[in-house]
Amino acid sequence: MVTHPPGDGPSRSRQPLPARRVTRADLVRGLVAFVASLVGLAVADAALDGLRLDGWAALLVVAFLLALVGALLRPVLVSLATLLGWPGAVLLAIFGQAVLVYVALTLTPGVEVASFWTAFVAAWIVAPVATLVGWLLTAGTDDAVVAHVVRRARLSRHTVADPDVGGVVFVQLDGVPFPVLEWGILGGTLPTLSRWIRSGAYGFAEWTPMLPATTPASQMGILHGTIEGIPAFRWLDRANGRVFVANKPRDAADIEAAHTDGRGLLADDGVSVSNLFSGDAATTFATMSRVGRAVTSREGRRAFNRFLVRPEGFARGLSRTVSEVIRERFQARRQVRQDMRPRVHRGWGFAGERAALNGVLRDFNTITVAESMLEGVHCVYVDYVDYDAVAHHAGIMRPESLDALVGLDAVLAQLESVEPLAPRRYRFVVLSDHGQSQGAVFADRFGEDLSTLVGRLARVDVAGSEVNTEGAAQIDALVAPGESDVPGLSRALRTGSSATRDLARSQEEAAQAAASGTSPTGQPPLLVFGSGNLGLVYVAGELRRLTRDELDKRYPGLVPGLVGHEGISFIVVDSHDGPVVLGKDGEHRLRDGLVTGADPLAPFGPDAPAFVLRAATMAESPDIMVNSMVEASTGEVAAFEGLVGCHGGLGGWQDRAMLVWPADLPPPSGRIVGADAMYRQLVAWLEHLGHRRSLSSPMPRQQQMAPHQHE
Repeated sequence: MVTHPPGDGPSRSRQPLPARRVTRADLVRGLVAFVASLVGLAVADAALDGLRLDGWAALLVVAFLLALVGALLRPVLVSLATLLGWPGAVLLAIFGQAVLVYVALTLTPGVEVASFWTAFVAAWIVAPVATLVGWLLTAGTDDAVVAHVVRRARLSRHTVADPDVGGVVFVQLDGVPFPVLEWGILGGTLPTLSRWIRSGAYGFAEWTPMLPATTPASQMGILHGTIEGIPAFRWLDRANGRVFVANKPRDAADIEAAHTDGRGLLADDGVSVSNLFSGDAATTFATMSRVGRAVTSREGRRAFNRFLVRPEGFARGLSRTVSEVIRERFQARRQVRQDMRPRVHRGWGFAGERAALNGVLRDFNTITVAESMLEGVHCVYVDYVDYDAVAHHAGIMRPESLDALVGLDAVLAQLESVEPLAPRRYRFVVLSDHGQSQGAVFADRFGEDLSTLVGRLARVDVAGSEVNTEGAAQIDALVAPGESDVPGLSRALRTGSSATRDLARSQEEAAQAAASGTSPTGQPPLLVFGSGNLGLVYVAGELRRLTRDELDKRYPGLVPGLVGHEGISFIVVDSHDGPVVLGKDGEHRLRDGLVTGADPLAPFGPDAPAFVLRAATMAESPDIMVNSMVEASTGEVAAFEGLVGCHGGLGGWQDRAMLVWPADLPPPSGRIVGADAMYRQLVAWLEHLGHRRSLSSPMPRQQQMAPHQHE
């Protein structure tokens, strides 16, 4: 168990587990599986003309042989699936069950089966019926995800050279605000986290990511120790005339190359799972910066294949996908029917994306982390985006968003059940990379999006990108050719959100083309990017930020129009005195703190001036930084992307992230401010446990983007 007494120090040796004995739980699981298969076979016998089982005796024998043949042949199917990649996994999940059923049927006296294809159909009847019966008999638990991993670990245990060094599993619950966690713990709706914290075995606290409150900036800070050079989710690199999009493999690889010093959080025998950046891990799975660049270990695929080729695994994935789509469509319609506000349109595309994230990707992440623990790696960092993606479209406190968080709490319980079988003791550190704020979309409130507004005020051509593709990118990383060698499956999983992805791609391509071009008016075009309620406006073709005077000269109506717009709380531009924040009733000069009139940053708390100054002085900072309005009564913002829950700028809960840590580790000495400070805290815990002693001195961080090269 993970809830060790606080006095159980990190130097305790991992005691070997006693020899494996058959327990009552094993017998119950075996009996449930046997009964479930029996019912499935009975249904197949009644439904198929080409199949005849002579009474209950034959049914009992077939069910027994099916379990026996499965135990013997399934390892062979797993190996074949791994060699063939994802197409093999899918095909063998489909045909492998038919082979098992066919062999079991042909070996049983008193059974008549017309052909292999009869067995094929029977397998498709047996698998879902058996899964449904098993689900009902076990109260619908998620044990199937890690049960086969646990059973395999009991038969073959790994050993490590340094069992006294405690391992750490870092679990990122993407986008969960601290107040949401706090309410879940107080209300008991997150039973695992509530138990950990109420028992005194864990502490929890709020931490503050700096501007911008986005996954790229936060993950770079958490995994690599720097938050410089990433002003948003998308931005323009002036020196190269290149538009960077953090969740594109090529861009993520180059961003990481420019920021790593070789001493990332996972540099000491770490594993990265479903992240944007690798943290210098030697082993990565579905990590965007490594897609197509590194030879990925087959163990992740093997682990998932072992689950997928089992009847409960494939049927679980299929049934969960279908059920998530149905739930999403019902819940989307319920929001419309009840006139729930704020809300955004939730189409079939998001339904498919949600099904993949909350089903296949969640299980893949959990299995991969469990396998890594059982192999005894030093540390793992995994990103679960379920809550973040659902809250973007449904709202941060809506039932479907909280249901996704409850599902992630159950994942923690699953990983906790694996920990006693690992060759070293593991501690769990749970954190979010940022929070989320809520509100009606800017375009819905004011009748035009930020790109249209900028173009109208400046009277010049504008290329913009204001479409969120965070969730779709996680799916892409899982099934990208470099990770899984499966264009067919890639297309299948991507279909659900293809419209959103295609729109984002076309906007990004137009922005890239405009970055080095000129408009028909002769003026350089403007580039506009939305990142939650943070907007970035660039003048294409310039090698530096233009000052306020230069902007006023070129586009006389732009700055005054943005400042005076009711949907904008403040903008930031450069001046001869450095960055200045402009609001409707005052200005705030950031370098010397001089305020004229009403301070536009006053509603955003005491950290706001330092946060904005840091962001505004980066070389990558836009010519105009735009922060949306914030409702004084509710704290709601207006996203420039089409999202009801968002993050990126200032206002609301987006800079209120959470951290949960084991009580036997030294607690943070104070409030953690900035993802780079979070990196230092996590590294301190690793070093406290005896990690990172063999790491070399840090190499200098590169000063410019490294050219992308495929390995």
